[in-house]
Amino acid sequence: MHDNFFHKLKVYYEDTDSGGVVYYANYLKFLERARTEALYSIGYSNKKVKDDFESLIIVKSCNIEYKKSAYLEDELTIRSFVKSINKTSFSMSQIITRGDDKIVDAQIQLVFVDTKGKPKKIPEEIYSKFKPYFCDTIKS
Repeated sequence: MHDNFFHKLKVYYEDTDSGGVVYYANYLKFLERARTEALYSIGYSNKKVKDDFESLIIVKSCNIEYKKSAYLEDELTIRSFVKSINKTSFSMSQIITRGDDKIVDAQIQLVFVDTKGKPKKIPEEIYSKFKPYFCDTIKS
């Protein structure tokens, strides 16, 4: 059985434009927060990855599709799962929902690099902890 990472957040005034609609670039921040919390939930942080493995996890590409708008004080859920993984990178799917409404559908390609920016093998310790979250479908 595969799991998803779940991260909940509330839309604040600072996240919106003057009409109370979430500004499109802020969804990228929401997705980043969810990935950071996913990493934290398996016992790591970006700082720990840097300190312990001399590695950084960087975004190589992001494909985001905006389905509906989110608004001031909406409560959103971000579901994240590892879609594919190879020696130095992995792909995550992230979906932002408000109740049953899909707000955003994003595909993120992440790469492990050394502190000079060169691709580096994903440490086995991290790979094995991500394994339960590897799947090709998202569950509720």
